[in-house]
Amino acid sequence: MRRLIFISHRTGRPEIFAELRADGRLLQVTEHPGLAEWSLHPSHDGRYVYFTDASGAWRVELETLREECLVEFAGAEMREKGMVGAAMGTTTLSRDDAWWAIPVKVGGISRFVVVDTRTAQSRVILERDTIGHPQFHPDDPTLLRYAGPYDRRIWVINRDGTGNHLAYRRNDAAREWIVHETWLPGSRRILAVNWPHALVVIDPETNRIEELARFNAWHPMVNRSGTRVVTDTNFPDTGLWLFDLGGPKPRPAPLCASLATNQGAHWNTDHCPYDDGPMQVYAPQHTHPHPCFAPDDSVVLFTSDRTGHAQLYECPLDQSQAAP
Repeated sequence: MRRLIFISHRTGRPEIFAELRADGRLLQVTEHPGLAEWSLHPSHDGRYVYFTDASGAWRVELETLREECLVEFAGAEMREKGMVGAAMGTTTLSRDDAWWAIPVKVGGISRFVVVDTRTAQSRVILERDTIGHPQFHPDDPTLLRYAGPYDRRIWVINRDGTGNHLAYRRNDAAREWIVHETWLPGSRRILAVNWPHALVVIDPETNRIEELARFNAWHPMVNRSGTRVVTDTNFPDTGLWLFDLGGPKPRPAPLCASLATNQGAHWNTDHCPYDDGPMQVYAPQHTHPHPCFAPDDSVVLFTSDRTGHAQLYECPLDQSQAAP
């Protein structure tokens, strides 16, 4: 809670900044051409921020602002083309900060690279058509999930490359659109969205899906203890919603309005739009709220471009707001 890490374009290109929470001052952390703005991942111990650029995997030490290249990917494109899914180039750091997983695009192949942050040794654990939105399990640094093709989206794999399997086989006849998944801490289950119908929970061992709450949750995020969920909404945008996972059936309650523009007309659908054929997608991610909890659950952070520029906002929380 000492620093809030974020990306800003105020210098004319994406750079990592930190808000020093003690006094609200802003600190520019990087001076790095070609920084991939969606790749950053702060370490859980508060020491580093990890990020990629056009050809390598880096970290910056927050006390000294010293940048260090851990892995160089010669000849790699790093990311797929576009502005959504695997094209964002997101990465994941294990909760013990010992392992960093990075999807790397090389020609027509996506490679899943895992880096030992203590030795800078790396290995490819998987090669396939597409790999996006990876996430280490919050309680198990040997387990990851990632996104594959849109119609076979959620996959689980061990850190050593074994056990790669599809976590949920969607209902093709219903043209389900399963998206925006995240591990549920304290379990082996995955929170996801069956857009725009419901928030669901998937058991990757049994391939079963359970409806958690029926509403148009868009980008849900769970807190570190696995007890609360916050989500934005779209089509219609009714703001941010918060609910407690402790009861038998969660009852979402309104938290605040985001007033973000939520660009992405392809979300205005009752089924997976990619089933209708190839499409050109325009969905700048900085117009989406993507709410998340602060580590101590004191506030929910989100993005809004309500002023014409993307800004960070925070909404204070108290325990009563999560009551069932």
